[in-house]
Amino acid sequence: MAAGTAAALVYLSQESRSRAGGVGDLRVPAPVTVDSFFFGCELSGHTRSFTFKIEEEDDAEHVLALTMLCLTEGAKDECNVVEVVARNHDHQEIAVPVANLRLSCQPMLSLDDFQLQPPVTFRLKSGSGPVRITGRHQIVTISNDVSEEEESEEEDNVEEEAELCPILPAKKQRGRR
Repeated sequence: MAAGTAAALVYLSQESRSRAGGVGDLRVPAPVTVDSFFFGCELSGHTRSFTFKIEEEDDAEHVLALTMLCLTEGAKDECNVVEVVARNHDHQEIAVPVANLRLSCQPMLSLDDFQLQPPVTFRLKSGSGPVRITGRHQIVTISNDVSEEEESEEEDNVEEEAELCPILPAKKQRGRR
């Protein structure tokens, strides 16, 4: 394999791991920041729905990861059905029941980071609650701002990788008879 081929392989492996943005002809990974915030809301006979939405001009990716739904103090022994209203892959609004809580048999439900893309509306379809919904609001930001110092470090790293020695074929040994 020639030195040019080794450099091409380094280029391909760099590009396959990278996002938009770049230095010269090579693309370099953009810094990714993940922020996680506690989320909680309560549905009751007085507040039957809650909508979680983000600003439209926000370029970050937002995920709402639900962890638990539970009946709180003052709940009656009745069926409390909670539904989620969101959009499907065709951007059509759909409503899906996610919990049927009853104080005497199932006062809480663990959702194990059930992930939703905002905007999402939670509705107390039946019952009077109060039902507490908890989870995490995750914000993933990909920064395309690369300082000059980072660019020069990345260029040095790419040059070092491009100067790898070529892989030579193994020599065949003649067998003894």
